[in-house]
Amino acid sequence: MKVKIISEEYNPLLKRKEVAFQVEHSETGGTPLRLEVRKELASLLKTDLERVYIKKMETKTGTMTTVGEANAYDSIEQAKLVEPEHIVTRNMPPKQPEESQTPEKTEKPEEQEEKKKES
Repeated sequence: MKVKIISEEYNPLLKRKEVAFQVEHSETGGTPLRLEVRKELASLLKTDLERVYIKKMETKTGTMTTVGEANAYDSIEQAKLVEPEHIVTRNMPPKQPEESQTPEKTEKPEEQEEKKKES
């Protein structure tokens, strides 16, 4: 996966860099995960991962090229103030399911009675 910055512009009013990027992903196959692209952009822009938010990613039909837009903020507080909630949610890493907290299936009283009758 190769990330290339197409354009980069600083917006002083919103205190952020607005970036257009292109990802070549012929080695990996399908469209890369948003989190992976976000990490690459953070390293290219020399900033923290928490301050980079990908607004849009779109794979061109029939190619192994994805184009998109991202914002890199000056501070985390500014990012939370400006960025819409759905964009923040999309850029969060996926949560791992915790097996210890899953409730076990309990049998209904009718099912318990049927098992007793069968025995």
